[in-house]
Amino acid sequence: MLINVFKSKIHRVKVTQAELNYVGSITIDEDLLEAAGIRENEKVQIVNNNNGERLETYAIKGRRGSGVICLNGAAARKAQPGDIVIIISYAWMTPEEAEKHQPVVIFPDENNRIVK
Repeated sequence: MLINVFKSKIHRVKVTQAELNYVGSITIDEDLLEAAGIRENEKVQIVNNNNGERLETYAIKGRRGSGVICLNGAAARKAQPGDIVIIISYAWMTPEEAEKHQPVVIFPDENNRIVK
């Protein structure tokens, strides 16, 4: 049996753009993706702290060091620039793997940069 377990999250980043006329997804600064262990095209859940919206989409790489968090396509209707969101990834694991798993949590600064 496999269970779906919280793998990682980028906690409280600011949406920098919302592009309605784009083919779906969320664009995330590559530095943030790497730090959270989220791969390009991986399914992610977005939780909007400003309006309570939740959605699932897939991640695409944004320019490294740019701080970009851009909701694209229909997802652009769920947030606007300035909203604070949490980006969560999950992984399928056996219960034994899940018992040992330690999720990665990234806490970026107010400019969506990794705090060192």
